[in-house]
Amino acid sequence: MADAFNALVLNKDDDGVTSAVESVGLDDLPEGDVVVAVDYSTLNYKDGLVLKGLGGLVRNYPHVPGVDLSGIVESSDGADFSAGDRVVLNGWRFGEVCWGGYAQKARVKSDWLVKLPDNISNEQAMAIGTAGYTAMLAVMALEDHGLSPDSEGEVLITGAAGGVGSIATAILANLGYQVAASTGRAETADYLKSLGAASIVGREELEEVPKGPLSGERWAGAIDNVGGPILANVLAGMKYHASVASIGLAASAKLETTVVPFIIRGVNLLGIDSVMCPKDKRIIAWDRLSKELPQDKLGDAATIVGLGDIAGYADDILAGQVKGRVVVDVNA
Repeated sequence: MADAFNALVLNKDDDGVTSAVESVGLDDLPEGDVVVAVDYSTLNYKDGLVLKGLGGLVRNYPHVPGVDLSGIVESSDGADFSAGDRVVLNGWRFGEVCWGGYAQKARVKSDWLVKLPDNISNEQAMAIGTAGYTAMLAVMALEDHGLSPDSEGEVLITGAAGGVGSIATAILANLGYQVAASTGRAETADYLKSLGAASIVGREELEEVPKGPLSGERWAGAIDNVGGPILANVLAGMKYHASVASIGLAASAKLETTVVPFIIRGVNLLGIDSVMCPKDKRIIAWDRLSKELPQDKLGDAATIVGLGDIAGYADDILAGQVKGRVVVDVNA
């Protein structure tokens, strides 16, 4: 097959989902107006679900996972991109309803792509990935609702040692915020402080149920990665008119709380959608990442693995045992 290339292909039978690196061709790829020679992808929580056949995210097999990619445009039928452009793709249900980035080539819709800023390499783009892009969207949402470095108090990040949390910590600290990084893994404290965290909050502290619908005013803002009881307790401890950006459900999708934080303190709960986010906001987010995320922090936050190794990390990310980012070199 003259146009053959490698991809991590998932197949499903009565025994479950299996994965293997296989040779596929351009004719196997979904429809689209841009072909990208992929350099890197990454591992997200959603990738872990797909690799394990969980969550009902994939309906058709065989399937190539990977919700992110960075690479170089090989050919384009549209006016927005030309051969040689460096691009990044996050979201749009890429790697779920259509084949994703765990392959050496991808064919996609041009509307899904963003040109990479000059000072972000293709490898760095995936050290950032959907996690970093989501972190930037969360920061933007908090700022849109009044948070600034002059705000009194700390900005809390739950699940801070994970992908979104790590990059959110680095961004906010670089912008001058006082970051309180919450983690259930005490061994990550030095890592979080190296990213700029001013204080470390043990997860067990946030799991303590308040005596009433409100606790003491503590947080000027928050980015929550875990959901469940921790999010409910964070809401109870927000300052007046402060906001929480909700981006994940690592602990639970359920939220059992009261309306009291919202109607007494004017707290805002902001949902962050990185999947179907409009393209103009994506461009702003990547531009800000190029300026406001210290690139020297990414090396400490990223582990690089080959295409054939990524499936072995699925259990780890679903169990919250991945520190920072896992970058996939699809050509290794």
